[in-house]
Amino acid sequence: MSERSEVRAFLISRRAKITPEQAGIPAGSNRRVAGLRRSEVAMLAGVSVEYYARLERGAIAGASASVLDAIAHALQLDATERAHLFDLARALDGIPASGRSRRRAGSGTETRPSLHWTLDAISDGVAIVRNSLHDVVATNGLARAFYAPMIGDGAGRTPNLARFLFLDPVSRDFYPDWDLFTEMCVAVIRAEAGRDPHYRGLQDLVGELSTRSGTFRRLWGAHDVRTHGAGTKRFRHPVVGDLTLAFEEFTATAQPGYMLLIYTAEPGSPSAERLQLLASWAAGPT
Repeated sequence: MSERSEVRAFLISRRAKITPEQAGIPAGSNRRVAGLRRSEVAMLAGVSVEYYARLERGAIAGASASVLDAIAHALQLDATERAHLFDLARALDGIPASGRSRRRAGSGTETRPSLHWTLDAISDGVAIVRNSLHDVVATNGLARAFYAPMIGDGAGRTPNLARFLFLDPVSRDFYPDWDLFTEMCVAVIRAEAGRDPHYRGLQDLVGELSTRSGTFRRLWGAHDVRTHGAGTKRFRHPVVGDLTLAFEEFTATAQPGYMLLIYTAEPGSPSAERLQLLASWAAGPT
């Protein structure tokens, strides 16, 4: 899909999600479109219908920040969606997204020894580093035990969170909320693709998953975006059973595009006990 087509599909998908009631305008009768009409978005954004129609057709290059902000406000975009809109506009302007260098970020799997030392120092939580392709490029000991269903023996391949989720049937057992995980994963990849639309590696990953997974293909067409950040997730591990873990994700500033993800359990909870049991299992006989 071309960059102009990406803009068009994204704006149409966001417009379809906002009802007149949510926008605070009369709904009227005989509506033929889901969500808002173009004319209603234009009115809310304070631009002409003709100008908004051009933007929605993908002619967004050169649009000012104030216009993009007005469109984002009219469509009630959240912070991630607004950033995605600006990334799409910058891509058409030929400007590196978010002012970053054009140097490819987070595309490899090489890591510094000190990064592994840092992860190994985290003993009570699951700690991994992933790149922008969702390859797992570094883990601590507990993470290797935790992600054993994905990593396996680890011989000859780099574990990939997205491929495991969409292409390995085992993932449906590992993730009790599999449908929610798939939505989150695709939305994160969509946001990353907007920040770096010319990255061939990410294009290849999207193409592979779209070809091999109907679920990925359907979710990709929704044009939802999000960041990972923080939250709580449920897992079902084959050794210790059900776990409810909090997660925090951090940017590895020394290696652009690399993300540090740490899962921990609430102290004193059954999940904390099971995580300790998993650590003991991973350590083996003493």
